[in-house]
Amino acid sequence: MSRKDVFANLQPPTAPGDGVADARPIKSRLRPILGSPDLIQDPTRAPIGAIGQSLNEVNARNKRADEIEKRLSEGQVVVSLETAMIDPSFVPDRMPGATEDHDRLVASIREQGQQVPILVRPHPDKPGHYQMAFGHRRLRAIAELGLRVNAVVRDLTDEQLVVAQGQENNERQDLTYIEKARFAQRLQERFSRDLIMAAMSVYKSDLSNMLSVVSRLPEDLIDMIGPAPTVGRRSWMELADLLADGKALARAHTCLENEEMQSRPSEQRFKALLQYVKPRPKKPKADIWARRSGGRLAKVTNSDAKVEIIIDRQEAPDFADFVIDRLQQLFEEHRSQR
Repeated sequence: MSRKDVFANLQPPTAPGDGVADARPIKSRLRPILGSPDLIQDPTRAPIGAIGQSLNEVNARNKRADEIEKRLSEGQVVVSLETAMIDPSFVPDRMPGATEDHDRLVASIREQGQQVPILVRPHPDKPGHYQMAFGHRRLRAIAELGLRVNAVVRDLTDEQLVVAQGQENNERQDLTYIEKARFAQRLQERFSRDLIMAAMSVYKSDLSNMLSVVSRLPEDLIDMIGPAPTVGRRSWMELADLLADGKALARAHTCLENEEMQSRPSEQRFKALLQYVKPRPKKPKADIWARRSGGRLAKVTNSDAKVEIIIDRQEAPDFADFVIDRLQQLFEEHRSQR
């Protein structure tokens, strides 16, 4: 299969049609990736339940990811390389995540060996070395085991490398929202938005939101939070809005530097931080009205939203009835004076 065929179907999502209101296209749950149109299923052919569709999608995603790598290796020689000779992609994507996933991958490769090769290209700046396109997690696991890694070596341009990297990530194991946002920001330094949308399979508005979020949050703060696998767009946007104030940002750093906070899983750190920097509601001011003799008449609680008057009937039963009877009259007097 030619390189042209392998990188077919890598187009950004199409724009809405002219003259059609709300014509944003429906993004297929099962996308064509790296020239594998035969793996596309039309979800409109047969109605199935949401749970069944989700399960089918998981299986299809894995199938397509395997197909990506199978097709990339067709007609190519799989070579055995020293892991030390392979450098990461020039555009990093993943952040350090849960050790459980890494440990499972290490155990799987130890027991069953490396099932599919990684994809690399000859390093453009270091003769005799290689640069990753995808397979970073497998490379890390194999390096930990002290083994040589099976790899397909292809001559890829920078654009082809990041498209392959982004598309394989979409199919094999999704990046978290903040990882995608940082990946998009790094790609923006070198590539057009059209190519970024193709690599990440996102719409223009989604890309704009990602870039907005990551541009408003300091890199060191994102690093201290971590990938936060369960945290989505709205929560990250809310945090970015809250930290627009310099004082809130300083408080956020202080919160995250706490040892107990750093010991928590990434998503728990995020949620705890979000609650910590949210403005605390002011306590309503309470006053006590009393008789000249000292007896209590009422408690008045005054806040921005409302005024509450609490009269203890045991302390002043007649006064309570008097106030209730005079409410309408007091309101009419108030209106007449405006």
